[in-house]
Amino acid sequence: MKDINWGELSFGYFKTDYNVRCYCKDGKWGDLDMSDSEFFPMHIASTCMHYGQEVFEGLKVFRGIDGKVRMFRCQENAKRMKDSAEYIMMQAPPVELFVRAVKKAVEWNQEYIPPYESGASLYVRPLLIGIGPQLGVAPSTEYMFVVFVSPVGPYFKEGFKPVKTMLERVFDRAAPCGTGHIKVGGNYAAGMRSGEKAHHKGFSMSIFLDAKEKKYIDECGPANFFGIKNNTYVTPSASTILPSVTNASLMVLAEDMGLKVERRQIPVEELSTFEEIGACGTAAVISPIGSIEDSATGQTIVVGDPTVAGKWSTKLYNRLRGIQYGEEEDKFGWNEIL
Repeated sequence: MKDINWGELSFGYFKTDYNVRCYCKDGKWGDLDMSDSEFFPMHIASTCMHYGQEVFEGLKVFRGIDGKVRMFRCQENAKRMKDSAEYIMMQAPPVELFVRAVKKAVEWNQEYIPPYESGASLYVRPLLIGIGPQLGVAPSTEYMFVVFVSPVGPYFKEGFKPVKTMLERVFDRAAPCGTGHIKVGGNYAAGMRSGEKAHHKGFSMSIFLDAKEKKYIDECGPANFFGIKNNTYVTPSASTILPSVTNASLMVLAEDMGLKVERRQIPVEELSTFEEIGACGTAAVISPIGSIEDSATGQTIVVGDPTVAGKWSTKLYNRLRGIQYGEEEDKFGWNEIL
């Protein structure tokens, strides 16, 4: 294991020894290659740079209480990359190839897997880009699939504590019938202006509304939204929302722990009625939301006790993390021991 101050890691890029690469040409994928370079040559007319043919994923690997290394729901990420790639006319790596590449990237960088109880984990970033040259708008005929890893700390510096958020009224994250439901870089680029505006005002993130009517909750910056009230876990359902692996897992756990689960439109006016609100995703697992300030009116909604995570958010967070670290029974078969 590397001599790293694991407890001081932020959620940022940390150089490791190797990454995995695989190339696709004329519809055929080649062999997995190992590289120790952080860079790769690219044609100046590559479709990823001109026409946005780029999709990516994010998942985590954990060193558990028993010393074993666990990979969490990797196949779900592989399936989501396939869906994302096909939607924007890319050649997706088969699920088997995706999983094998992730395992190789972890194996070749196993000394960077943080120890148990360090507060850190190994983040895995699979990336698929179009590298074939095109001047006209058309799909590439060549693709590169890359998997690199980085040890990371908490996504938000607050850790598992309620954060202040801003309700975005001006900018949109994604359009109906657009790319909001797939994991492409353009969605994150579209949200950056709002995110920077929120950070400048002292908020951790923005909460976006639907682009069509500005009436319903969409996503929380780079994460899914959920609210809890009346023993019910409620999360938005819309064509613009990315199907989060974490959120899907939390819904299963919520039902297993006795909560009802609803996927539906959530009107802005309903925000004030929730007992707990949170953002969820691979990076933070759950980030409890303590307050929401409306960027148009300046009015603030305070959620429960804004200084303490709610009881259900805490239970769900601890249960999911417990499964990932081998502290809780993995009754759903989500982990793969590496």
